[in-house]
This record gives sequence, C-alpha cells and structure tokens, in this order.
Amino acid sequence: MRKMRTLTLSAGGLALATGAALLVPGLGGFAADHLDPPARTDPSVDATPDRAADIADLFAWHDDNNVNLVLTFAGPQATDQPATYDRDVLYTINVSNASPRTTAELPIEVRFGPGNTDGSYGVQISGVPGVTGAIAGPVETDLMQDGVMARAGLFDDPFFFDLQGFKDTAATGELMFDSTRDFFAGQNLTAVVISIPKDRIANGDNPVDVWATTARFGGQL
Repeated sequence: MRKMRTLTLSAGGLALATGAALLVPGLGGFAADHLDPPARTDPSVDATPDRAADIADLFAWHDDNNVNLVLTFAGPQATDQPATYDRDVLYTINVSNASPRTTAELPIEVRFGPGNTDGSYGVQISGVPGVTGAIAGPVETDLMQDGVMARAGLFDDPFFFDLQGFKDTAATGELMFDSTRDFFAGQNLTAVVISIPKDRIANGDNPVDVWATTARFGGQL
C-alpha cells in the first residue's frame, strides 16, 4: 500500500492539514487509501482483513521550523477499541529531496514490538535525519531525541469525508456533498507522528516528495 504527498519547503503555501505545506502544481497528492488493496484489507472481500498493514492517510506539512509527518493506519474504528500494533509489519515513510524523485534519500522506518515484561508495546523509528541511532520508547508517549519529536498511538481520525455524499453523487451524477456530514467523525485509528527540523530535509529549492508503504514479512502488500 502506498500514499504520496509533494511539498515545497519555500516560504508561503497552502494548508494541507495544518501548517503551511505547498502542493507543487500538476503533481498534487492522493486522497484516503483505506482498504487498499481490497483483497487483503477490505472486510467485505476478506474475512480476515490485514488491518495493521492498511494505510489510512499520509499527512505532510511544514511550518517555519519543522517538517511534520503523520502516517495513519488501521482505521477507522470505534473509540472503545485499542490501538493496533503488529511486530510483523514494517512501516516506511519515504522522503525524496533530490532527483530522481522516485528514490527515497531519507527512508524512515517504523516498527512495533512488546517493549516490557507486561507485554505493553514500544515503537522504534530509524532513519530519521540528524538522529543518532533509532528513536525508541513506549507508545502513547512523546519521544524526544536530537531535536526530533515522535509519538505513536491512538488518535482521533483527522480525515474529513462525506461518504454518503460521495455515494449519492456517484449514483445520481449530481454533486450532493454536505460539509456538515463527516463519516470519520467520532472514530479512531493508529498513527505515527514525527516532527523534524526543516533544515534537515530541505535541499535548496527542490520539491520534497513524501510517500508511505507497508510491508509484512512474506512480501510487500
């Protein structure tokens, strides 16, 4: 599964989520990636969907000081359900700041695993620019290392979408979206949030491409 965003780290820009990320004209970014590929992640197709490896969204934006990356997965789900951590899934946030733009100069890898004798989970994030070694620690905790902040855990789903309006529009051919109707409201998912000093990613005026993939032992999804 793969999601992609393109940023320009120059002054000014359009808000992608919050902050000031600028989409490069003509390249744009893909929308929600839930249940993709359906044969592996959609419960209507597979009775045992691979929720842990199912990317929901990738958000990327910058402010004056930091580039902020948010990878969400395993959602949406009811708020009474726990976060999803799977030690057999590798999450990679790929960052390219040079040509060719399909090659990641800065691949950031995220893994989960039981970190304590009580079985509670921890997270390990490696490949973060400017960080010596890996950022590692318990989930649901702000982890600070070498000027980088990272957190993994359960979050309110930040994506907004009128699913009923989409279905009605597809069925009738007329736009029937309602800005007050959010299918993802009141639902959770699991996410990894990383905030990196901007000067560690910026490379002159080069656009920065950001995409995410998941891979499970036995082959990439």
